[in-house]
Amino acid sequence: MGYLDNTTITVDAILTKKGRQKLASGESLNITKFALGDDEIDYSLYRTDHPLGSAYYDALIKATPITEASPDESQALRYKLVTLPKGTTQIPVVSVGISSIEAWHNQGEVSISPTTSPTGNRNAGYTLVLADQRAGTLAVTQTPVARRATTPTFLPDEVTATAHVVSGLQFTFTPNRSLTSDVETTLTAYGNETGGSVTIPVIVKYVTIGSTQ
Repeated sequence: MGYLDNTTITVDAILTKKGRQKLASGESLNITKFALGDDEIDYSLYRTDHPLGSAYYDALIKATPITEASPDESQALRYKLVTLPKGTTQIPVVSVGISSIEAWHNQGEVSISPTTSPTGNRNAGYTLVLADQRAGTLAVTQTPVARRATTPTFLPDEVTATAHVVSGLQFTFTPNRSLTSDVETTLTAYGNETGGSVTIPVIVKYVTIGSTQ
């Protein structure tokens, strides 16, 4: 990783692995959306007590070196900037209403109802990521007004290869009835409009016929 010279305005653009694959196969990128992030910025450096006055409150922040663009989509833009309604005084917090999911492999559906406090994500909803799809399946029971096919955060190839990802407003989780052993994983809910996320543990236990649950 390198640093860019912040004395000049620089646009540093590189392609992710997916982008290079599309170009190599002759496909057009057709970029229609983009994200902005401030991963490198330490806002504790904003000093309202600077002896030279308000013009220097952000002097240290402006002097912070900016890292080069990274081809690793799991490391870049992990903290995205979002646009919130004018007058917003609190950062929206995403919750799924439960601290964990613990179920037997032959158990029925578990309802998942994400919410955002104080408000948000009612139009585009949420993206749920079950890290290990062996644990079960996710289903959307209520779709949002504005549908978005992409997740609000970049997921590395090793995650998408094993995860189950869906987007909506309301969901159910159904344990995998074909399990032959316990599976422990995580479920993450991302807000598609406000950003933010919450992760809870998921434990699906295998129960043999004749055993007591």
